[in-house]
Amino acid sequence: MSEPSSRSARGAAPFSVLQVASECYPLVKTGGLADVVGALPAALRTEGIEARVLLPGYPVVLRSLGPAAQVLELPSLFGGHARVLAAEPYGFKVFVIDAPHL
Repeated sequence: MSEPSSRSARGAAPFSVLQVASECYPLVKTGGLADVVGALPAALRTEGIEARVLLPGYPVVLRSLGPAAQVLELPSLFGGHARVLAAEPYGFKVFVIDAPHL
């Protein structure tokens, strides 16, 4: 008898992953890393693992993000104001560090 492949089917505790990357397709892409980072949340979801992506707040990312909620405000991050935004623009959760002074 084979065992179920997903964590949720096995009754395992929920597991979350935070991917930290410089690019994620379709928000921003300069190379192959963006393809992997963008595809991984859906692949992990089939295994019962929730994946989120943390990206820098490049102007193109902020424009592509759509409606976003501010989840954290940092009055002094390396010499300037910053905030962390959360959104779900393409079916997976994305956090963006918006720190224009960096």
